[in-house]
Amino acid sequence: MTSLRFPATPYSEREHAIHSAIGITRAQKKRTSRAKSARDGNIALEDDVMIRTRYAPQGQAETRPVKRHPFTMIELLLVLVILGTLAAIVVPKFAGRSEQARVTAAQTEISGVELALDAFEVDNGYYPKGKDGLADLYYEPSDATNWRGPYLKKPITNDPWKRPYIYECPGTHNEHGFDLMSVGPDGRVGGDDDIINWVEK
Repeated sequence: MTSLRFPATPYSEREHAIHSAIGITRAQKKRTSRAKSARDGNIALEDDVMIRTRYAPQGQAETRPVKRHPFTMIELLLVLVILGTLAAIVVPKFAGRSEQARVTAAQTEISGVELALDAFEVDNGYYPKGKDGLADLYYEPSDATNWRGPYLKKPITNDPWKRPYIYECPGTHNEHGFDLMSVGPDGRVGGDDDIINWVEK
């Protein structure tokens, strides 16, 4: 029995090439689709992070921890040097202003006591006598005949440096009146910082 053989189709190689091309095209499409999906997924993930960060409650935004380095010994010493320099510049200025304020307060207080002594003299005909005479401006002396005090709102005590005022009557410099002074910041009589009620000659 003779077997039948059909002649080869002249387009089989062409069809095979077409099917192969179609298979390659489909594979490329799958890879392209997968890449696109991955890219879209990354974009969506980034958008989600941005949205959550933007609209998260204050203090709850996602942040990366920042590593902080401690100060070195040199940096600490530098800060101490800067602070010491500033203190050396600023403190003397404030101290000088404070001292000037005390001087002004002593001058003002001496002027007020002078007015009170003049008022005492007008009423009684004389200035208080002795080194403790300033007490007579607030407390009535036993020998006063026309005392109308007190001539001060409060007893005169010490100057702004917590030292007593020096009062003399009759005065060495004001022979027909009285001498009144504060020894000033240095605390000794005869210094350049004495605050006095007479004019130096």
